[in-house]
Amino acid sequence: MKLHRTLIAAGAIVASSVLAASLAPAVAADISGAGATFPYPIYAKWADTYKKETGIGLNYQSIGSGGGIKQIQAKTVTFGATDAPLKGPQLEKDGLVQFPMVMGGIVPVINVDGIKPGDLVLDGPTLAKMFLGDIKSWDDPAIAKLNPSVKLPKQAIAVVHRSDGSGTTFNFTDYLVKVSPEWKDRVGSATSVQWPTGIGAKGNEGVANNVAQTKGSIGYVEYAYAKQNKLTHTRLTNKDGKAVAPEMKSFQAAAASADWTSVPGYGVIITDQPGADTWPITTATWILMHKQPTDPAVAADALKFFAWAYEKGDKMAEELDYIPMPENVVASVKKTWAAEIKDASGKPLFGM
Repeated sequence: MKLHRTLIAAGAIVASSVLAASLAPAVAADISGAGATFPYPIYAKWADTYKKETGIGLNYQSIGSGGGIKQIQAKTVTFGATDAPLKGPQLEKDGLVQFPMVMGGIVPVINVDGIKPGDLVLDGPTLAKMFLGDIKSWDDPAIAKLNPSVKLPKQAIAVVHRSDGSGTTFNFTDYLVKVSPEWKDRVGSATSVQWPTGIGAKGNEGVANNVAQTKGSIGYVEYAYAKQNKLTHTRLTNKDGKAVAPEMKSFQAAAASADWTSVPGYGVIITDQPGADTWPITTATWILMHKQPTDPAVAADALKFFAWAYEKGDKMAEELDYIPMPENVVASVKKTWAAEIKDASGKPLFGM
């Protein structure tokens, strides 16, 4: 009899535990994303702040644009991220929606003794010749001509480039194609190219680390990485012939004339724009999501996160030298979400 009462009591405890568990609020799954290393610093900052406010986490793998595109195509993440926008036919084929999240600048970074950030000026043709391997030493006459007051060492140039599929590479080489016919003929522009010279490194992080550790080196990274790693950036001569520094003002000048709705998926490339204040290698970074996600609840959470970042993340973006998207573009993107991202029944996942 005593055993019977014990079993009843134990059963009651189990039942009450099951009931309590069923009444407990469900724990929201983290949002998963993968792709571009270019926006990683601001995505990490936004994710940390958002989790403190909402309890919802964002797990973002900074693996390069090529990897992000592959993962969203394979439906292994809630969203992909790329600095090389997909074109309309590819978006349609894969059933994807694409929208720009933030903008920033890509900067040449160097490791040359005695040269401080902003001391050295390069122009597009000279930069192309350095990455082609045609200019091999820091005291080359082409560099000296642009920098008559800078003491240049007789030191070999060590080129550092991306080894992975990269939107940063896409935009950097897109710029070189526009300023150098030789680069256009010999190398071209893509997320991954056949580099004529140099050593490869993975991600903006890898390039930044390699430049920091290699004397005489030159590489290219998103500006936030140059600042965070205290790297020496160069100035660049823009389309108007003005030597400009990478800064908020010059990035904004490059983005000012972009017509974002003129291209499917807002895929506007803004390298080598005109304007005296323009930084010539400026780009947006884009998010990719499925029109009909496999997990509508998590996809809806992702859209809430992106809406929050548009509305509350501008100051954080500017502190890291990214440029927020203009309000009219944000309004257009939200209409795109409401019209195109839906569950299996056709119900929009983002409420206007």
